[in-house]
Amino acid sequence: MAKVLGVLGGMGPAATVAFLARVQALTPAKGDADHIRIIADINPKVPDRNRQPDAAESVLGQMAMRLRDAGAQVLAMPCNTAHAQAAGISKVGLPFIDMIAETTEAALGNGAKKVGVLATPGGEALYTRTLQAKGSKIVRLTGPDRETFMACVYAVKRGDTGEAPRAEMRRLAAALVGAGAEVVIAGCTEVPLLLGTEDVSVPLVDSAEVLAQTCVRVCG
Repeated sequence: MAKVLGVLGGMGPAATVAFLARVQALTPAKGDADHIRIIADINPKVPDRNRQPDAAESVLGQMAMRLRDAGAQVLAMPCNTAHAQAAGISKVGLPFIDMIAETTEAALGNGAKKVGVLATPGGEALYTRTLQAKGSKIVRLTGPDRETFMACVYAVKRGDTGEAPRAEMRRLAAALVGAGAEVVIAGCTEVPLLLGTEDVSVPLVDSAEVLAQTCVRVCG
């Protein structure tokens, strides 16, 4: 039976809109009525997930409650970093799709043991725990490349998806491959707005795509 999907969005807005488009595109539908009903709270005012985690968790919990009260039956959040605040979301009593766990499973599906991760510090920490629990090794960006990655993310947030940040993201992905990554996780939902599968010499696992596929499977 179809379920109503509640989306905690706005982190950032462009990534959320791209995620919603993925859900629509991935749904096997012959007409309007075959699509998933989605209730979305696109809230760009959620406090910074890296710098104000407690405040972020409080706001996300309030968003989850409002989505539940509006009729959502399953919750999803197209922001990897904010999954550190998942406890506040789960308190409302609805199933919450774990983007980190689902993406990790997809990345390890081809037997990879060394997984490159393009993510914020908070998102990277989440993937480190999940990958290590599966017996796999994470390959991280190092040195100035970590700051360059964040600069690319903030470029997307201010509307810049031009060639300069695209070139940098391609270079960063190549650096992970050069460090031994057998697969690369786009572990921040801004990454796929700059980087495509054709830009990486190993498989690229898009966390937003994985989440969208899971939402279609669970709610469709």
